[in-house]
Amino acid sequence: MYPHTDHQTNQPILDVKNVNVRYNGRAALEEITFHLHEGERVAVVGPNGAGKSTLFKVVAGVLQPNSGEVNIFGSKPGRHVCIAYIPQRSQVDWSFPVNVADVVMMGRSAKLGPLNFPRKKDRDFVHHALETVDLSDLASRQISQLSGGQQQRMFIARALAQEAELMLMDEPLSGLDTPSQEGILSLLDRLKKENVTVMVATHDLDQAASHFDRIMLLNHHIVAFGNPKDVLHTDNLLKAYGGKLKPVDGQNILNTDDCCDDGEDDHTH
Repeated sequence: MYPHTDHQTNQPILDVKNVNVRYNGRAALEEITFHLHEGERVAVVGPNGAGKSTLFKVVAGVLQPNSGEVNIFGSKPGRHVCIAYIPQRSQVDWSFPVNVADVVMMGRSAKLGPLNFPRKKDRDFVHHALETVDLSDLASRQISQLSGGQQQRMFIARALAQEAELMLMDEPLSGLDTPSQEGILSLLDRLKKENVTVMVATHDLDQAASHFDRIMLLNHHIVAFGNPKDVLHTDNLLKAYGGKLKPVDGQNILNTDDCCDDGEDDHTH
């Protein structure tokens, strides 16, 4: 593990240059180049297998690219404790014997004292994070007893306790009912006010257009990246989704039975 690195404030919070990732000879990501500004909310959209989860793992420093580089405020991801990666809920062992407060305290692990005992400052961060996501009354509940929306709010609380400045959220709205989705989106509004930068992988193009500053349309390479009205037009969508895009009465309709599910969206395991 690298020591903590101070931010170079004259550098972007995230700068990705010419990143390539291959699995078993097949390209998962090809020549990915972009950068983000502090406080931005970016939706990453594209069909299953497009490389969305792979991209998040590379940015988080969990996965090393075959070539290219990722910098957070001017240095490698592993040198920073300000990145929070929130995986798909299907990848979590919900039977693990911990409660909500335990999970949120895990966000303080890189900042705990030399004996790894939480101090008052750490407990205060956890308390504030739980209040922010409206989970204070469930702090002692075992994590398997939470609803899907509560589980996502718990992970956001862990990221807040971590003092994350860049959150990578992989399909956080998948499988949630409409009120739970609206609750998560409302939380993202609050994070924007605190200048937290958020990347969210989603299959919902309407939500991406309505709630995010910019959209990255990804299918192994970046098909388009910019404001929603420039990205979500038919030519770009056809390039990304191909035959899964069905124009109906002037609207672009995705055949979700073919392209969207709740599982891992690429070849990482």
